[in-house]
Amino acid sequence: MSGLVVAVDGGRSKTDAVALTLEGDLVAHRRGPGSSPHFEGLAESVAIVDGLVRAVAGDAAIAQVDLYVSGLDLPIEVERYLAAIAAQAWSSSSTFVGNDLYALLRAGTDEPDAVAVVCGTGVNAIGVRADGADARFPALGPISGDWGGGSGLGEEALWHAARDVDGRGPRTALTTAIAERLAVPSVTALIEDLHFGRRDAGELAALAPVVFEAARAGDIVAGSLVDRQAEEIVAFARACITRLGLQGHPVPVVLGGGIVRSGDERLLGAIATGLAAEAPAARIEIFDSAPIVGAALLALGRAGADAEVLRRAREAVMATVNDDATAPVVTAAAG
Repeated sequence: MSGLVVAVDGGRSKTDAVALTLEGDLVAHRRGPGSSPHFEGLAESVAIVDGLVRAVAGDAAIAQVDLYVSGLDLPIEVERYLAAIAAQAWSSSSTFVGNDLYALLRAGTDEPDAVAVVCGTGVNAIGVRADGADARFPALGPISGDWGGGSGLGEEALWHAARDVDGRGPRTALTTAIAERLAVPSVTALIEDLHFGRRDAGELAALAPVVFEAARAGDIVAGSLVDRQAEEIVAFARACITRLGLQGHPVPVVLGGGIVRSGDERLLGAIATGLAAEAPAARIEIFDSAPIVGAALLALGRAGADAEVLRRAREAVMATVNDDATAPVVTAAAG
């Protein structure tokens, strides 16, 4: 086998791509906008990924391409994505397409029995077992039983603020904090703006920090939201462990996403307490590497890389790419 190995990690807010040699040396890294087909649409997602793959590979031959994209939660979504990229020059029968959770999990641990829970804009999880079995979730929002993440916390904060304003619910500091954070005269004005389409509901994800700030200041309503978020994360981890029959095993539970990485003591403490009660043998590992690291390792592994090559690649990608990295941005129109 010869040529470059290309890996892509596509999230809601950004997409990273790297090209590496088969010896594990980093050749190129590029960053583009979010590429989740749930938010960008399938055609735009493919266009963004295509631009990044071509940008990092240049004119070199490509030995393997792995794409890990947020929003590919159902088998039919993976099938449609594979069909959509089939016409690209870099696509081949060995091209792998999967959910970005696989990349996060691999970046966080190389243990064969493991769980990853990501809590960023939304919440999702994956569990894997040494024999190849996995535990997945549709992750389609409230209709599939999901709650939380930045969007969920923001929506719930506004819900409570609305009930504070009209007298149906308890008083909460969130009411004033929401208006200040989104620079609106009142919660009522914000609700009207959302109703008439003058503001996008996606902006509510920006309210997650407000919830944690209010909870730290002693607001009971905000505190209840933080506690519920912890319960949801524990529920995901417990479900993965139980479905895979890994109770009693020292399973690493890798936690990632901006909500977790914010380091809120109440949230992390409640997760630790809840997990200790539900799966006492499991251990928490806070994920602090960019998921593209895991995508690169998986792609190299698919190309037959040995342990030394993977070690070299991990160091190279980690030294160059992290969640705050500045990299040349490639748009969907890039050539």
